[in-house]
Amino acid sequence: MSTELVIQLNTLLAAMILLTSFALLVQRRMFAILHIFAWQGFFLGLSTAVIGFATGEHHLYISSLLTLVMKVILLPYILYTLIHKLKIHREIESVMNTPATMLAGIGLVIFSYHLTAPVRQLSTLMTRSTLAVALATVMLGLLMMVTRRHAVSQIIGFLAMENGLFFAATSATYGMPMVVELGVALDLLIAAFIFGIFFFHINTTFDSLDVDQMAKLKETD
Repeated sequence: MSTELVIQLNTLLAAMILLTSFALLVQRRMFAILHIFAWQGFFLGLSTAVIGFATGEHHLYISSLLTLVMKVILLPYILYTLIHKLKIHREIESVMNTPATMLAGIGLVIFSYHLTAPVRQLSTLMTRSTLAVALATVMLGLLMMVTRRHAVSQIIGFLAMENGLFFAATSATYGMPMVVELGVALDLLIAAFIFGIFFFHINTTFDSLDVDQMAKLKETD
């Protein structure tokens, strides 16, 4: 496989990752958000495998497999079970309407390309063109966290941010050391279980996971 073909394939996968980030922003159904998150993890795993094949960095194959297992199977399954048990089927409210959210997302993408322009000009890596997409994925995940009113959707935004950080590490340095990647994967798995327990307690106590309703709760003398 030629270097040019690898670059084009990786750019295509980066575009799909960015597309799923925008889809997460505009989607209002919880199960649909979960499916989109799984697709984002799938594209991220494929991109990691392609970079590993092109660069000869064999540890990226393990990273790709770990990404597919964690972000396409395990985490979506845990979140699916959580959503099903909490009976969250309604549409999720957002602080901003869809057009305003999309405009904000486009602004963040433009900002990401502008911010990473000096790095892309100096870098000699074949993945330098996707660094801006990685930063934009982080920004869009953060935007999802701050614009959603439901705690579970905010956690998915946090996990989408982590996808962007992983993609940035792959684009900037051809991946993190394996020990670091295993540690991050374990942390995410433990965090998912902790979030599940935390949400069950909140839902049992307040009968809601809407952060706006929880913010209205005030202590009384």
